[in-house]
Amino acid sequence: MREQKYIDILNSELVPALGCTEPIAIAYASAKARQVLGEFPDKIDICCSGNIIKNVNGVKVPNSGGLKGVGAAAILGAIGGDPNRELEVLETVTDLDREQTRKLLAEGYFSCKLQKDVENLYIIATVRKGKSSASVTIINRHTLIKEIKKDEKVIYQVEGEKEDKNQKGFWNMTIRDILDFANGIDLDRIKGLLDRQIEMNSAIARKGMEEGFGAQVGRTLLETSGNEVQNRAKAYASSGSDARMGGCSLPVVINSGSGNQGMTVSLPVIEYANEWKVSQEKLYRALLISNLTAIHLKHYIGSLSAFCGAVTAACGAGAAITYMAGGTYSNISHTIINTLANVGGIVCDGAKASCAAKISSALDAAILGYELSMKDRYFEPGEGLIKDDIESTIQSMGYVGRVGMKSTDIEILNVMMNQVDFRETALSGR
Repeated sequence: MREQKYIDILNSELVPALGCTEPIAIAYASAKARQVLGEFPDKIDICCSGNIIKNVNGVKVPNSGGLKGVGAAAILGAIGGDPNRELEVLETVTDLDREQTRKLLAEGYFSCKLQKDVENLYIIATVRKGKSSASVTIINRHTLIKEIKKDEKVIYQVEGEKEDKNQKGFWNMTIRDILDFANGIDLDRIKGLLDRQIEMNSAIARKGMEEGFGAQVGRTLLETSGNEVQNRAKAYASSGSDARMGGCSLPVVINSGSGNQGMTVSLPVIEYANEWKVSQEKLYRALLISNLTAIHLKHYIGSLSAFCGAVTAACGAGAAITYMAGGTYSNISHTIINTLANVGGIVCDGAKASCAAKISSALDAAILGYELSMKDRYFEPGEGLIKDDIESTIQSMGYVGRVGMKSTDIEILNVMMNQVDFRETALSGR
């Protein structure tokens, strides 16, 4: 039963996505709404949570020709998106679609409203044509359509029990059970999924190295810090992010709803496997540990938060590297603890080029965490958020990310939307 649950979670989480998942979710909602309307709309209205706005404003929409923002994602989705492709909704857009999107953006074709006091991942796309309208609501997961309306009448709705069906097994996960699953699973049941992750994520990492996306973090790491495996692990994960945040049209296999996290859990593990010449079977099992560890940690935090997801993904990569090095359950647990104790405070201020640098920093901490743990060196319970065991530590960090950083998230958004008078707050001592 547990084995099948873990397979179901992996099948649900490790899916291909084209570009940053937040603008893609907007494009998906918009494309689906247009499909329901049945004709091209006169207007598009987007209502979404602050976390969606935060993660869309600074990143290039894939296949858009360099456009950024909620409007670009929504309009391009309605014009050329294929909702049947879900997170690859913009795979089919054309030059004509891009040209029309730019034209409509200049004409004020869409509106965007910030919706407060809702789930962190919350999107309503409403399209209108004359007196007709259609709306699609997405909540909690990037492709989870909660409700569809046509002319204000509900024609589709997901009930709460069905909505949470794929989430129930997450709370029962433990690092020990993840290791038992990874060591015992018949790989024929899962290797196709992992082969796709290896192929897609390696391809976009190479693309990031070949072309000048963003600040070129991955390239810079190789140019300045050498070709040692510790550096390659950081560089290739970062170069994949360089490309993805820079609007590269290649898809990635995501983890926890994020392509950046998907690359962070996989590419460093692949580099270490190549360096150490481990068997393909060992690599598969290591990737299972990396993916499931990241999913386990991130579930306590939530899909979108002020807590940077590169940290939880790097914990997964560090755990897998420790496993390939022959580390025990204790070593693997201490790798995760060491990483969280080091970089648990990195904030998410939206999807953008600097995500590549945060990936590098998180992986640097994970590699140090692995090196410490293999010498039986680790941070002790009672030091900061570190608790008596690995599961309690994961939960304490998750609590801070989910609950403690709620107000941080609000203030980050206020700063990004230029709604803070820094001089006034400094003088008031706020």
